[in-house]
Amino acid sequence: MNNNIKVLICNDIADDGIQVANKLRTYGFYAYTRHKDGKVILESIASDNPDVVVMDFNIPHIDSLSLIRRVKRTGLNSPVFIVTSQYENPYAEKRLIDSGASYFLLKPFDCEGLCEIINDIIQDNEYCNCETLETVVTEIIHRIGIPTKIKGFSYLRSAVIASYNNSILLNNVTTMLYPKIAGIYNTTGICVERNIRNAIDSAWKNGNPATLNEMLGYNFKSDKKRPTNSELISLITESLLVKYKYSLMEM
Repeated sequence: MNNNIKVLICNDIADDGIQVANKLRTYGFYAYTRHKDGKVILESIASDNPDVVVMDFNIPHIDSLSLIRRVKRTGLNSPVFIVTSQYENPYAEKRLIDSGASYFLLKPFDCEGLCEIINDIIQDNEYCNCETLETVVTEIIHRIGIPTKIKGFSYLRSAVIASYNNSILLNNVTTMLYPKIAGIYNTTGICVERNIRNAIDSAWKNGNPATLNEMLGYNFKSDKKRPTNSELISLITESLLVKYKYSLMEM
């Protein structure tokens, strides 16, 4: 499980952050460091999509409380925040937890204990985070006009969620994305492609394709051919990335 958990350590000093990151790697985590700076942390969250952020209570440019609030406002795939401090501060701890932090950890701390904290929090939050993203994608597909009763609905939703979490899949739809979705539903890539295509056909004939223009910026014309599978997946995914992930870098 640890190999799938990406941990951002917000300190690149050898005697502190790098040492912690190295120790976490020995426990199987994917750990990396960034400079202890609010702007740098926001950029890393937007571009690297970490599962966990370990940062100090006092950080320059954007304080830890404001940073958490900015990220939480996006509503999608927010990382777990563990805030460290050299001093007990019940008031600050309460404000951080109320704003979305998962843990207030006093320094110095034991890396093995940190590993246990990360695993426990990830297990508790994993379903909730996935459910939030799934809800948003479900609503978009509903509004396009694809009925939930057909297989293509579930395949398309899973394809968008997978692409949101790994944008490389958008450039490898046939060779990577379809097989990935096929593995989830115990079917074939050809079946995934066909059912998504049928779902789009259904929406184009019976739904409201103009919604694509309203929601996703698709230049809809009544005589225009329906978008391909790849086009629609990219449209939905990119709209989510711009709204929820890339926008963090502009805050």
